[in-house]
Amino acid sequence: GHRARRGSLQRERPMKYLKRITISLSAFLLTLLPLAGASLQRDDNAASKRKIKVEKPDLEAIRNATLDPESPYYFPRLKAKYEINDTTMTSEEFRNFYLGYMFQEDYDPYRVSPYSGKTDDLRAKPTHTREEIDTIIKYAQLTLEDNPLDLRQMSFLIHVLKERRKDMRAKIWEYRLEHLLGAIKSTGTGEDVENAWYVVYPMHEYDMVQLLGYEATDAQFIEPGTDYLTVRPDENDSRKRDKSAKGFYFNVEIPQKQYELKHPEILETDDDIVTDTLPEVEENADDLPAQ
Repeated sequence: GHRARRGSLQRERPMKYLKRITISLSAFLLTLLPLAGASLQRDDNAASKRKIKVEKPDLEAIRNATLDPESPYYFPRLKAKYEINDTTMTSEEFRNFYLGYMFQEDYDPYRVSPYSGKTDDLRAKPTHTREEIDTIIKYAQLTLEDNPLDLRQMSFLIHVLKERRKDMRAKIWEYRLEHLLGAIKSTGTGEDVENAWYVVYPMHEYDMVQLLGYEATDAQFIEPGTDYLTVRPDENDSRKRDKSAKGFYFNVEIPQKQYELKHPEILETDDDIVTDTLPEVEENADDLPAQ
């Protein structure tokens, strides 16, 4: 019974996030498009020290390394380098930092920062006053202090820092965002279950498909731990590239297990209660696109 309910919940949960994530992503895309181009140029340069090597991650090895104080990939050590914007951080260090976050005590794959929705209305505007920009910066930074891997807030922060002409600070955050996205790209191709991209947060699935010039139209869960997003080409993306993919696969086995460990009450919910409560969650006003 628990296994059946778990599968049901996992199929429903991405759809709740699909509604929330379809909020306007214009600021997010304005930031990601140039980053994508820069990253692809580096990938084409064989001599580049930062070239992304695609390799399925050994999560057990990453867990051990990021929890071992003697390891060069010990998570607090990587986090310290990340926070001071140490440009000597290698792609492998970013990969361990990103994936290793799943094994830290404060990790919760579905926790939403109380600050993340404070400026939704402001971010939807094409231009902002100085006061509005400062407000967006304030809450984006508070969100990132609460969750250092919130790629969406990171992209919003970059956008408004540029608008405010704080170019050096924007470059620092661009560097972080580009390498975190590179960490996801390094885990697979997204073409099938075996080569699924590994993500720390389900929201990162939508960030990746937007980066590739698509928009998600549906989501389904595949046992034991894969999300599949059906996609279509984003009409607002004018980049000239092949957009023939029908969908992408994401490995969420660890986020799923961590969610169940930290929310054991979800496994004890009766089937009839699950049926009654999930539609209410989907109709919650917080999940509806901003006007």
